Amino acid sequence: MPHHKIARERKLPVQQLSILAICRFAEPISATSIFPYLPEMVQSFNVPENEIGKWAGLCSGVFSASQAVFGVPWGRFSDKHGRKIAILLGLTTAMLTTLLWGFSTNLAMAITARAIAGAGNGNVGIIRTTVAEMVPFKELQPRAFSLMPLVWNLGSVIGPSLGGVLANVYNVRPGEHIENPNLLQRFPYALPNIVAAAFYTVGITTGVLFLRETLSTRQDQRDYGLILGQKLSKGTRSLFRRAMNPFRSKSKLPSEDIQERRPLLDPAQDDEALILKSKKPALPPPSYREVLNKQAILNLIVYTFIALHTMGYDQLLPVFMHYPSHQAQERTTSDGNPLKFASGLGLDHFRIGLISTTYGICGMVAQFLFFPPAARRFGVLNCLKACAIVFPIAYFITPFAALLPTTNTQIAGMFAIMLLKCFASIFAFPSSTILLTNSASSLRVLGTLNGVATSVSAIGRACGPLLGGNVFSAGVKMGYVIAPWWMFSAIAVVAAIPVWWLVEGEGFGGDDDGHVSDEEEEEEEAIIDAAGVEGAAEAAGKAGPILMPTEQQANDPRAAGTLPSISRTTTVSSVLSLGSALSPMEGENDDEMPEVGSTTPTGPSGLLSSRRTPIKRKMSFPVGTGREGISRRLSSNLGQSLGSAGSYHGH
Repeated sequence: MPHHKIARERKLPVQQLSILAICRFAEPISATSIFPYLPEMVQSFNVPENEIGKWAGLCSGVFSASQAVFGVPWGRFSDKHGRKIAILLGLTTAMLTTLLWGFSTNLAMAITARAIAGAGNGNVGIIRTTVAEMVPFKELQPRAFSLMPLVWNLGSVIGPSLGGVLANVYNVRPGEHIENPNLLQRFPYALPNIVAAAFYTVGITTGVLFLRETLSTRQDQRDYGLILGQKLSKGTRSLFRRAMNPFRSKSKLPSEDIQERRPLLDPAQDDEALILKSKKPALPPPSYREVLNKQAILNLIVYTFIALHTMGYDQLLPVFMHYPSHQAQERTTSDGNPLKFASGLGLDHFRIGLISTTYGICGMVAQFLFFPPAARRFGVLNCLKACAIVFPIAYFITPFAALLPTTNTQIAGMFAIMLLKCFASIFAFPSSTILLTNSASSLRVLGTLNGVATSVSAIGRACGPLLGGNVFSAGVKMGYVIAPWWMFSAIAVVAAIPVWWLVEGEGFGGDDDGHVSDEEEEEEEAIIDAAGVEGAAEAAGKAGPILMPTEQQANDPRAAGTLPSISRTTTVSSVLSLGSALSPMEGENDDEMPEVGSTTPTGPSGLLSSRRTPIKRKMSFPVGTGREGISRRLSSNLGQSLGSAGSYHGH
């Protein structure tokens, strides 16, 4: 008998991930747009040149320090009130503080703006939790968890361009007095932040209208923003149809247009099963003992160290590229020490922005093309181990780019080193995120775990720029510009040690039925046990006889496994009668699987009532297993398991 194709591979929830990406898009633009002009902005506050690195590091570090303090409260807020409201509040705060930063007129105001921005936005961990709840299946995680870094890299292309081109368009010098200055002369660094705020407005609007709640205890609540978004989508589609077909009669719509008249965001349909949504009681926040197991703690340590040295490196790069470049003869000291030199690249904010934009483009390409296949082939843990080796090398050789003979060779050498570090970061962050997510004991603790991750990694992101800036300022005073770079190299070596103790987890999507909790499973079994076989026959309206298992079926788990799994909309009686009709007959090949809703040629003729519609159960298989089948756990006591014809490696 031919194998009937009733299964589909699992697929990403592309629509909701795209909406989440739009919400996220403004944050990397705002964060990276400040790097090209940050040294000049700090200098405009009348800061001495050899102190610029220290205060620029403080401006970057205070943001992360505030995140460290408020990361866990934001995570618990999202566990209690929902992911959507937490994300929208974070975006709104970020938009307002971006404008406050752009209109800062002194160093204290700028630092305050950055501190409020970090305290009011916990979206790093909350968005990561939302992605994990959307995509709990391990084989889809490399693609899903690489999406937000991909969005970050795309924003990293636009952000430095905005900062480099739009900052200080009138070339106002620090301390320069201008008669009757216009807005951009009075606030020379406001324009890129105004544009970034416009991107935030788009993200907030999209989130309010189209983003769905992923927290299970909040999904049953009425979302007026989502309702408004559906109405707007429906109205827009209607206007578009009328514009395209002005002479079509309203009363005679063709049947094929019925599907087009549905809202943009249809009610959620799971590809794995048709499960009725039921109201779930709110659960108390998990204890820290539930959240912090051994692997979770190790992953938090690794993630924090990665955040520390990568953020410190990225913040120090524009300071190093802006620092004056000295001629070769000035770099050589009288004592002949080749390591004692204090030289940068001497680039302006426009060229720094151009380099940063190109850097972001390369990172985006690597994120999209290289990371998902590499993670599937080698595993995210092996990818992270490789990155742990690359980081110290890249940091160690960075300062020597300033020793190259010409400006062009300096830029080329610096960019090559940046690419090496870029590829390591592109692989390290999503790999670490996936490992951290899969180390959680359950989805229930994931919000709090990612809140803790946001806080502890924010400590690293705060310490990195602060350490880098202060060591850079002290190093150039003593003639050792290598000091901060070798410090980061040493930190990266220490950070690589716990990576070798990590274990790759299994994820949360092992059950093909989708999200079927143990409570739902027990409830189903209790209903079936209470109904009994006789009650099921009566409930079915005596659609057909209920056949008890034959001796062969009782001894052969593969025979019992041909029973399709129960969907939440299927009655017990219909499943029992369907199961009796689908039991394989004696002498049938074990490798063949009867069609759902059909009888075998040798079976009795009256097994199925003509009044009953055959049920076809949606099934899905992990990527790489093909259509042959996979062992699965049924959610009742009516079957055992399907025979596995392939293997699943969990890539």
